[in-house]
Amino acid sequence: MNSIIETDGAPASVSGFAQAVETAPGARLLHVSGQIGARPDGQLQGDVAAQSRQAWRNVFAILDAAGMDKTDIVDVLAIVTEPEGVAIFRQIRDEVLSGHLACSTLLVCGLANPAWKVEIAVRAAR
Repeated sequence: MNSIIETDGAPASVSGFAQAVETAPGARLLHVSGQIGARPDGQLQGDVAAQSRQAWRNVFAILDAAGMDKTDIVDVLAIVTEPEGVAIFRQIRDEVLSGHLACSTLLVCGLANPAWKVEIAVRAAR
């Protein structure tokens, strides 16, 4: 079982994420490569919200294939290409994780393809 670590000795999170997550000894780890907002057939979704939702669907499909689910996510690395995408990404992250807390890093920068508006990579442990 993964454990949330919180302390007032470091700044509190500014949105829905944990300061730290401890993974139990002997846990099985899964590292999910960055997922973009494209469906399995390669069709890229439209705006940052649509791409964020699809990228999360892709992450969840990979977790499912490994016998895991969103409650096993311990760390999220997300990239959005525009500052306006930060609030949208956070809202969708909080919605799809349904209160599950994980560590989180969110960057605003370019991606390998200019049509990509978001990319999400996760680490999971069970």
